[in-house]
This record gives sequence, structure tokens and C-alpha cells, in this order.
Amino acid sequence: MTYSTFARRKLPEATGPKPTDEQLNILDLGRTKDNLLINAYAGTGKTTTLEMLEGVVKEKPILYLVFNKRNADEAAKRMASTTTVRTLNSLGHRIWAAKCAGKITLDSKKTNTIFRSIVDEVKKKDQAQVLWNSYYEVSQGVALAKALGYIPEGVVKSECRLLDQAAFHSFLDEAPDDLVSGLIDEVLRRSIVSGFAGNIDFNDQIYLPALFGGTYPQFPLVLVDEAQDLSPVNHAMLDKLCGRSRLIAVGDPFQNIYGFRGAKAGSMSDLGQRYKTVSATLSVSFRCPQAIVENARWRVPNFQWIKPGGHVETLEALLPASLPEHCTIICRNNAPLLSTAFKLLAFGRSVNVSGSDIGPRLVNQMKKLGPEDLTSTQAALAADDWLAEKLDRESKTAPDMHACMKVFLEHGRTLGEAITYAEHLFAQTGTIRLTTGHKAKGLEWDTVYHLDEHLLGPDEQNLNLRYVIQTRSKDRYYEIDSMRIKW
Repeated sequence: MTYSTFARRKLPEATGPKPTDEQLNILDLGRTKDNLLINAYAGTGKTTTLEMLEGVVKEKPILYLVFNKRNADEAAKRMASTTTVRTLNSLGHRIWAAKCAGKITLDSKKTNTIFRSIVDEVKKKDQAQVLWNSYYEVSQGVALAKALGYIPEGVVKSECRLLDQAAFHSFLDEAPDDLVSGLIDEVLRRSIVSGFAGNIDFNDQIYLPALFGGTYPQFPLVLVDEAQDLSPVNHAMLDKLCGRSRLIAVGDPFQNIYGFRGAKAGSMSDLGQRYKTVSATLSVSFRCPQAIVENARWRVPNFQWIKPGGHVETLEALLPASLPEHCTIICRNNAPLLSTAFKLLAFGRSVNVSGSDIGPRLVNQMKKLGPEDLTSTQAALAADDWLAEKLDRESKTAPDMHACMKVFLEHGRTLGEAITYAEHLFAQTGTIRLTTGHKAKGLEWDTVYHLDEHLLGPDEQNLNLRYVIQTRSKDRYYEIDSMRIKW
């Protein structure tokens, strides 16, 4: 495969602050031949540093890998024409397209189509409904399997799997019963066959070339951004890319919070060991002022600041009218956010419950509780039964989902009214943003309220999430218990 680069203009030299001592050290390391691992804490200017690094490394051309198209478009404007910027998905797409003889078709609804074909093979209507009731668990399981590198038995090259079925099941939100387990495997089998015929979804763009091969481009240098978020199949792809290439990876090990969707725990340390990297650190935050940085040192003791000021406070009380326009409220769980948003609307404030994928799932689940003329009391009992069933299967997310349903059932007289309230709330586009900590990663705001900090547990993922939430603020950060808001 030949090199492919964007024809673009190199921006003028930066006229901002001089490089920090840490950046100068990284530039010196960039002039060597060593593989390099850069620990870049929140807001420490990693993109600017990589732009500087691009100018001193000897290896050209460069492949720069990022996670999403927005970051790719931004990087493409800043990096030199000798650097090819790709998302991991777009790179995998090109590799798989070259492997397949026919035309590649990207189908975002591929799993749904395959599942529907399985249901259509069932002759009895009641059996078909049983299958559809498991669709969410199956679709989420298939997506996670493709991130983790699970391949079911009976598939060509199934020995290339990165983990077996038992290990894969341990990562699922809840222990699957035989029906769900069998459906996940069957959808995966059909999906792989379909993928070899050129029909792929977004997860296939990495899953298929990582586990089933293809011709990988060879660049002298591979830059990897957000290295803490790499999944096992991302790592497998890197192994094929970096056989003869130098690797420079950058990320924040304390922002590893996506384990629930397949990000590998200890991703950066694994890279360091596998590629025998030299480590460097970017600890000076250009985003967070002194007070915000000092407040996060419980997690990152060597965190530094360049801007004085900032404000951190734990509030004993909060009046809804005192919330400034365009502030952001962040919480570990969805239910406190939805309850707060609902009350803010009733108080006359405008809200935007953004960055959450729970809306469609929540509404869909509420519709399964029974007919819409159920009283809210009857629907609440049905929701309790649903939760008990999920807890029997060790679901990790069911308690939050159950609490979300209760938020709306407490206000609607019937199940139908509760569903209408939910749909209305998720359609709001107001000025006070409410988001989960997981969805807030990579974003920043002047004023941040951390709602119900006590919901964060003591495990590594939750400790990292607390740090992520605390470092979204560029100026003012408050912690407030939802029970202390004076409605």
C-alpha cells in the first residue's frame, strides 16, 4: 500500500508562549530513535507538542492516528503535508477494502439487519418477541466483542481471538443467559461472513483487519493520540503497523475511563512494556488554573499550572436561580442528572441533557413495562420486577436505569405520560448543559458543577472519572449534593 497524504498548507510558526522545559525535553527525545510514551495530563497542550515534535523527528512520512473525525480534521489543518492523519476506523476501513475483492459497503445498522434475519427465521410470533426483547443486550454484546477481539467457535481463523468466551462474558454488563449468549455468537458469525463479502459496520473497520488480516501500510513513524483509550483490537492493529516503525504514543493514564466499552486497562503501561518506550511527561496544564490543578493533585501529584486563580468550592446549598447561563452540571450517574434537569425546567430554567445515549434506551425500556394506560404505581412495580431480574444477572447499569425510570414515573399519572415527559426532556436544547462524566471527557467549560460526587466508587475507573470531571473546568469548579439544592 502506498503512502497517502493530504495536500494541505503548513500553518505559520506559533507565536504563543515558548516551549516549557518538559516540551523541550520531549523535542530532544524526538530527535533520537527511541520509541516514546508521553504522559500528557489534562489540558497540557499535547496537540501543540505533537506539532512541535513533527518538526524535529527525522522519520518521514508520519502516520498520525486519532480516535474521531473532529480531531482528525483539526490535526490535518495543523500538521505538515508529510504527515498522514487518519482515524483508527478510517485506516482500518482502507486496509479491509484492499483485502476484499468486492465493493465495501458501510452499514451502521448491520447488527440490527442480521438480528432481524434471525428473528424472521422463527415461525412463532411469541418466540420472535422473546428474541426482540433481548436485542439491546445482544447488540451491545456484539459491539463489545468486536472491541475486545472475541471470535466465536465455528469461524474461519477463530484461533485469532484475543480472549475466550468465558473471559468475554465477564466484560458484559450482565451475565448472559443461554439465549443471549447464543444470539451474540450467531450474530457475530454472520457478521464476519458478511464482512468478508464487503458489508461492514463501524466496529468492523477495526475488528476485521485487526484479527483477520490485510495489507498494512508501513510508515517510518506512527504517532498515536489518546493512547489510554486503546482497546485490545486497537493494540492488535498497532502490532501490525509498528513492526518496523518507530512509535510515539501520547495520552493520560489517569483518563482511562472507558473500560465498559472495551478500552484496555493499563493501556499505556502495556504500550511502554511492549515497545520498550522512553517515558516523558507533560504536567503543566494550560486549561486549568491553579485552584483546579491543586484540587486534582490527589490523583496526579505532579500536576502543574500556568494560570493563577481559579475557584474550587463544596457548596452547602444551591439556589436554582443562581446557576449561571452556559454552566455545565456533570454527574457519575444519569438519574440525578435527569431529576435535576426535570426540576430546572419546572423552575423556568432552560436545559440540555447532552452527550448521553441513555435516552432512546430508557424510553424503549419504559415502553416494555406494559400498556401506556398503566398507572404510575403499576408501572413502578413493573420497573421493580425488571430491576430484580437484572440484578439476578449481575447487571452493572440496571440500578441507574431503574432510577431514571422512577424519575419520570413519579411525575406522570400513567406510564404513557411518563414516557412523554422523558421524550420531552431529551428533546430540550437549552443553555444549562447536563452530562455524564464519561461523555464530558475531551470537553471543557468555564463553570462546572459536580453533582453527587459520592456516587463515585473507590476502583480505578471511578477514581479516574473523578479526575476527569474535576479537570473539565477552566475557571470555577463546584461540588454539590443534589439533596442540598433548594427547590
